[in-house]
Amino acid sequence: MTVKNARLIEGPIQKTLIKLTIPMILGTLGMVIFNLADTFFVGQLGTNQLAALSFTFPVVLVVSSIAMGLGIGASAVISRAIGEGNYDKVKRLTTDSLTLSLIFVGFFALFGLFTVNPLFRLLGASGEVLSYISQYMTIWYFGVIFVVIPMVGNNAIRATGDTKTPGLIMVFAAFINIILDPILIFGIGPFPRLEIAGAAIATVIARASTLILSLLVLTLREKIITIKIPEFREVIESWKQILYIGLPTATTRIVIPLGAGVILSIVATYGSEAVAGFGVATRIEFFALTVVMSLASVLGPFVGQNWGADKFDRIKSGMKFSYKFSLVWGFFIFLMFAIFGSRIGSFFSNDPNVIFVTSLYLLIVPIGYGLYGILVMATSAMSVLKKPMDAAILTLTQTFLLYIPMAYIGSYFFGFGGVFAALPISYFIVGIISNFVLNRIVLSRENSKETGAIIRGAGLRP
Repeated sequence: MTVKNARLIEGPIQKTLIKLTIPMILGTLGMVIFNLADTFFVGQLGTNQLAALSFTFPVVLVVSSIAMGLGIGASAVISRAIGEGNYDKVKRLTTDSLTLSLIFVGFFALFGLFTVNPLFRLLGASGEVLSYISQYMTIWYFGVIFVVIPMVGNNAIRATGDTKTPGLIMVFAAFINIILDPILIFGIGPFPRLEIAGAAIATVIARASTLILSLLVLTLREKIITIKIPEFREVIESWKQILYIGLPTATTRIVIPLGAGVILSIVATYGSEAVAGFGVATRIEFFALTVVMSLASVLGPFVGQNWGADKFDRIKSGMKFSYKFSLVWGFFIFLMFAIFGSRIGSFFSNDPNVIFVTSLYLLIVPIGYGLYGILVMATSAMSVLKKPMDAAILTLTQTFLLYIPMAYIGSYFFGFGGVFAALPISYFIVGIISNFVLNRIVLSRENSKETGAIIRGAGLRP
């Protein structure tokens, strides 16, 4: 099947979304396992090393979020072009999205390398922990090209309606990382013991494999990368379309790790054990939310192609099904963590304080997972429907107007348990609001399309 088939505008909606989501779950699970493997093996080195890895998490998420924002921006405009049947535009947008991501890589790598120590001191790291962070991030920044470009490339593949291939690429990267982590961290066989630096090298090598594979798929199979040299204005036009959605979406995504950085600085006041436990819990959280996040990821191409084909009833039905699923899945995960939270924490550390913090987080925060799913699904659809600022405002509200202020208040009165309780409360409030906002946007887009069709039918110029 080639990109010239708009795969998502026909067929049963629920079956289509499930079919798209299953391979995405596999791929997202691969990336979660990727991160959990780092956490598991680095945790064997000691609490300070685990705390150092936890400190890197918000910064790594910032880079990943910007890359994902660019990828979602690319996916949104590419999927709509596919729905419209404009395949020259598909090639131009895909190629230009990759060149844009390359420019971003160069800037961020240089900035990151010169700000490692001051940035992480600002986040609360010091002493031996800061030394471990420097070892890890110096290597990671040199390999940031292998993080960013594959994210954009895989989103371009998803825009065609193919979620299986990106999923397999991510699983392959996780497999490489799991093999290399123990070898390079502990020095198995002829390899030297590199400890936390070994974890960074394993990550860079594994990510490099995703860059090679995604470019091969886009070039040889989908044939949506062009070597034709465009006029400068064409490139600028492509970048404007991608950034119109990509920048607010990246802002939305960045808000999460920035907020996590602020929360981490609060948790750091309780000691390295609290930071380590918080880091373990947030990685486990990614594992638990894999299904919901995978469904949210496929909604972008689904909404984009159906908007391009003027099929708004399919968009509304797809969102309704997705919301119901999120609520059911969130309740299920809450029950699982309430029962098994402490056992899960003991798998990653034998420090009782680390285990306690992990289990406390997993007891409190999952109460809000169902509404969090609605929030990320709604904001994903908003971005594709050319309302990225609405999505950004909702996420900014959830993080900076609700979560962080309530976390400070909760910390003052209830300790780090109060910090954790602030998160599900913010999910409840903004999750409900996001549903109403998206319904208004979809109705507005539908009415706009109908009005345009009436004007054109009357022989008038809109």
